[in-house]
Amino acid sequence: MIFPRHVDIVGHYLAIQWNDQSESLILLEKLRKNCPCALCQGESTILTQKKAPSLSYSPQSMELKETRIVGSYGLQCFWADGHQTGIYPFSLLYELGKENS
Repeated sequence: MIFPRHVDIVGHYLAIQWNDQSESLILLEKLRKNCPCALCQGESTILTQKKAPSLSYSPQSMELKETRIVGSYGLQCFWADGHQTGIYPFSLLYELGKENS
């Protein structure tokens, strides 16, 4: 199972050192635009599929203030515009980091 050993905000990037000794550097704009929360991605129930609204971003939307590990599966991001409902599974972060390689 992949999990972060160290997470740090470095300028406009989220830097992650993984337990497999690999490292990821994810542009904060890319991270924010891939927020997995229902507000950003939409949500579905058994009966309906609610599409995500068309989102507009401000400069604060791309400023990451803090991160917190959630259980053994994800990372919660706290953005300067107040958005904080997205919990990024480690697998998603790992894949986003691989896209820069």
